[in-house]
Amino acid sequence: MHINRTLSIALIALVIILLSAPAQSDIIKKGQVGFRFLENPISAEAVGRGGMGVSLLRNANAAFWNPAGVSWIESQMDLRLNHTNGIADINVNSAAFAVQLGGFAVMAADLVMMDYGDFYGTRRANNALGFEDTETFSPQAYALGLTFSQKVSDRFSYGVRVKYAHQDLGSTWIGVTGKDVDDPELVMEQKEYALSEPAIDVGAVYDFLAHGIRFGAAIQNFSREIRYEDEKFPLPFAVSFSLTVDPFSFFNPLGDEHRFLVGFETRHPRDFQEKVQFGIDYTYLNLLMVRLGYMGNFDERGLTAGLGVHKKFQGQRVFFDYAYQDFGVFNAVHLFSFGLGL
Repeated sequence: MHINRTLSIALIALVIILLSAPAQSDIIKKGQVGFRFLENPISAEAVGRGGMGVSLLRNANAAFWNPAGVSWIESQMDLRLNHTNGIADINVNSAAFAVQLGGFAVMAADLVMMDYGDFYGTRRANNALGFEDTETFSPQAYALGLTFSQKVSDRFSYGVRVKYAHQDLGSTWIGVTGKDVDDPELVMEQKEYALSEPAIDVGAVYDFLAHGIRFGAAIQNFSREIRYEDEKFPLPFAVSFSLTVDPFSFFNPLGDEHRFLVGFETRHPRDFQEKVQFGIDYTYLNLLMVRLGYMGNFDERGLTAGLGVHKKFQGQRVFFDYAYQDFGVFNAVHLFSFGLGL
């Protein structure tokens, strides 16, 4: 146990040192990754408190934030279903299911599917308009994940998630001969733009078991570079870490019926500056949750708020969570999560 505790503290210190290292350049990098749908935050619980999911999630949805959190599920099996009403009628549906393996570890499987709706296709043509309509199409994107997570002790856990991501942007017409659409020698052929790529997430969680202090760190979307045409791009690689605390527990404990947590989370993406999230999570009688948060250094995202109701029903735990997310010049985003602990 002493060795495990020492190893845990050493790992946490190493992660903090790596993540706290100063940036090598002030250059703002953008547009260097693809498969951006993998960055959509999943779980109304996490988004309601400002997008904080790396350290606090203790259910199957932790697979989408930090695979180490999966091993903290409080039941033998945990099922989560999520829906996001996004901007421009672009919605996200996801599901995660976790099961304990006899106290040794926890395995989880998850699925994320994008709903982009229908788009009207066009192509250049030799007519008065300069283009002609083609059939409608709908881009497809999904990711399948499998997580292994283990609690080394009652304080420390680690996890690994392997995912398979697929994105299909539809097809387009390419001129293989000729110089322009009015060239009589023009020959066109249709080209498909679909790619698939595996990726890996790894993470760790350390709970101090006192004053609500909990630390989490995760690396997401580690993958090879892929390409549609000339330029290669990776998946949206990012490093995140999070810390929470119950401030009232130090000087004025609220009692077992109340839990009040505050925390922050930072995300270091490959193609943008550091993002910072702040969150507050209040729980009453382990039944009603009220959440507030703020997501900083995003183009449009900002304030968030959420509610949760967790209740026992016929011997099982039932969870419902809702989150509101301000999206600036776009309409607000609404997230819904349903859970069942067996």
